[in-house]
Amino acid sequence: MTTLPPGPDFRVDGRRALVTGGSSGIGLAAAVALARAGARVTIAARRAAALDEARAVLRAEGLVCDTLVLDITDPTAVEAAFDICAGDDRAPFEILVNNAGMNRPKPLIELDNDDIDAVLELNVKAAFYVARAFARRLLASGRGGSIINVSSQMGHVGSPRRTLYCASKHALEGMTKALAWELGKAAIRVNTVCPTFIETPMTAGMFDAPGFRQWVEDRIALGRVGSMHEVMGAIVFLASDASSLMTGSALMLDGGWSAA
Repeated sequence: MTTLPPGPDFRVDGRRALVTGGSSGIGLAAAVALARAGARVTIAARRAAALDEARAVLRAEGLVCDTLVLDITDPTAVEAAFDICAGDDRAPFEILVNNAGMNRPKPLIELDNDDIDAVLELNVKAAFYVARAFARRLLASGRGGSIINVSSQMGHVGSPRRTLYCASKHALEGMTKALAWELGKAAIRVNTVCPTFIETPMTAGMFDAPGFRQWVEDRIALGRVGSMHEVMGAIVFLASDASSLMTGSALMLDGGWSAA
């Protein structure tokens, strides 16, 4: 008699998830997706007011959401925050969405030292700080988990005016591959999601520039930019047991940009 395999499990019921940059944009979309899939979500960002507003919206839908005011570029603050979040004998975070990031698109010769420091501090160093704190506590607990680094199609290609951003995202891709090997035997998976241009508050100013939207759409096989909801399924997939054999990989959400 033929035995059918069990179906994929996209639920993350009861698992604790931390989303950095979680008060808006892709981070907030990720938090909503995970909470709807059953996770107990904590959203982290620098601005308390924005976090409080986001938490209220999630809780109004009956979703479990806490907030964490945190500057993730401060490694001491990151470690302290993880200690606090692990207090009261609570289980460690089992899902991390390393989402906080920024971009300062300029030609290389126009980048100043502050631009370089700011982008690499948030996009690369802060991602290391948070992943390190997350992994330390998850390893100590003996639990498995999932780290989802929000990268970009620019972590796989180059583009004018984005030398700095590309450098930061290529670094994140390398970190992901190496960390997948370090943590794999402990059942902690590490992957990236790599969106193309998504309609978010961060990209709104870019699309206001004459001709820029057309330039972008001409390079996407689907002929359009993405929406935040199109990232949500990928986040749940990577966080859940549905992706249990996937680590060290990049999930391309680029509409075909990198296929050219």
